[in-house]
Amino acid sequence: MVRNIAIFCLLLLPFSASAASLADDLAPGTPYYFDSFDPGQRPWTPGQHLNIEEVFKNYQYYEIVLDQGGGGMTVNHYIRGSKAGSEKYRVLPDGSLQKNDR
Repeated sequence: MVRNIAIFCLLLLPFSASAASLADDLAPGTPYYFDSFDPGQRPWTPGQHLNIEEVFKNYQYYEIVLDQGGGGMTVNHYIRGSKAGSEKYRVLPDGSLQKNDR
C-alpha cells in the first residue's frame, strides 16, 4: 500500500513541476516575446524567447505576459508591429493551457 502511494506521488511530480516551472521561466507582469505560440502543447512550454532586436526583425511575433498570480497569461499577437489579436489563458495544474472565453 505504501509503495503504491509512493509510486502515485512520483507520477504526479511532473505535473506539479511543470506548472511551477512556468512561473520560474516567466516573471509575472513582464512581457516576453516569441516567434510562435502553440497553446496545444501538453505541458505548455514558452520555448526560446526573443530579445528586442529579434522582435522587430520578425514579420509576426507573440507577446506573453504572465499574470501576477501565475495562474493565467495574456497572449498578444503582432503582425508588422501592429496588434492583431489578444487572448487570455489559464494555466492548468498539469501545465497545459485553457483558453479563457470571458
